[in-house]
Amino acid sequence: MSQGGSGPQYGERAEYGPDDVCYRHPNTRSFTLCQRCGRTVCPECRTDSAVGVLCRECVREAQAPAAQRAGRSARAAGRRFAASDSPVTYAIIIACVVVFVLQWVSAHFGGNEVTEALWYAPLYSMPQVFEPWRMVTAMFTHSTGFLLHILFNMYALWLFGRNLEQMLGRIWFLVLYVYAGIGGSLMVMFWVYFDLASIRIATVGASGAIFGVLAATLVAYRAARVNITSLAVLIAINFGIGLLPGAAISWQAHLGGMLVGAAATGVLLATRGAGQQRRRIFAMVGLGAVLVLLCGMYFVLPPVQIG
Repeated sequence: MSQGGSGPQYGERAEYGPDDVCYRHPNTRSFTLCQRCGRTVCPECRTDSAVGVLCRECVREAQAPAAQRAGRSARAAGRRFAASDSPVTYAIIIACVVVFVLQWVSAHFGGNEVTEALWYAPLYSMPQVFEPWRMVTAMFTHSTGFLLHILFNMYALWLFGRNLEQMLGRIWFLVLYVYAGIGGSLMVMFWVYFDLASIRIATVGASGAIFGVLAATLVAYRAARVNITSLAVLIAINFGIGLLPGAAISWQAHLGGMLVGAAATGVLLATRGAGQQRRRIFAMVGLGAVLVLLCGMYFVLPPVQIG
C-alpha cells in the first residue's frame, strides 16, 4: 500500500496503465474516473459534485439549456422509434392522428379548411382542375363528425399493420399503403363513369388504405397457410356496412384499396427470396406506373365537360 497522498489507494492498481491518463491532458497520469461517462480526469479537469467526480463535459452538459436537453431527448427518442419493430405503422398512425386533430380544430373553430385542402373528389382529376396529389393526402384524412371512424382505422392499422410491416419490410409496407390509398381514390374516380353526380362528392380516404392493409394481410396469411376465416368475416362485415343505404361511406374507396392492396401483396410474395430483389423492384415500380397512368384517365376519356 502506498503511503503518498497522490498514489493509488488500497484495492487499486499499484501502477498506471496505458489508459490511466487524463482525457484532456494525455501526459497527466490519473486513476480518477468521471462518475457519469467514465473518462479519466486529472485534478485540473475534475469537478466534485453531489453524485461524485465529474469531468468538464459532463458538468457542461448537466448545465445545458433546457432546449438543448430537449433536443438530445428528441434525437434519442427518434433513434428508439426508428429501432422499433414497426416504425412505419406507428408513423402512419401518428400522421393520421395529427391530421385528424388539425381537421377537428379547423372544423370547430372557424371552418373546414384543413379537410377541404386534403380530401379528394373526382372533380380534382378533371384536366381543368387537376390536383392529383389529393389522391395521396386523402389517405390520411378521417371524418371529424364520427370519432369511431379514426378509432377503428387506427386500431385496425395497429393490429394488422405491424405484422404486415414485419413480413414485408418497412419500405415495401409503406409502398403498399400508399398504393392502396391511391387505389381507393382511383375507384372513387372511376365510379363517376357510372354516376356522374358523384364527380363533386368529396371523400376522406384513409379507409381505402386501411382496407388495403386488411386485404394485404388476408393474402399474406393465406400464402402462409394461416386460418383467415375470422379476418375474412371482419373485412366482409365492414365492407358490407358501407353498402347500407344512407351509410355515407365510400364503399368504392374500400373496394379500390382492397384490390390494389391484394395485388401489391401478390407481387411482393411472388418476388420474395434470394435473387429476386431486382425483379421485385421492377414489378412494384411497374404497378406504381400503372396507378399513375390511371390517375390521368380523365385526360383520355373525360366523363363530363365542365364549363
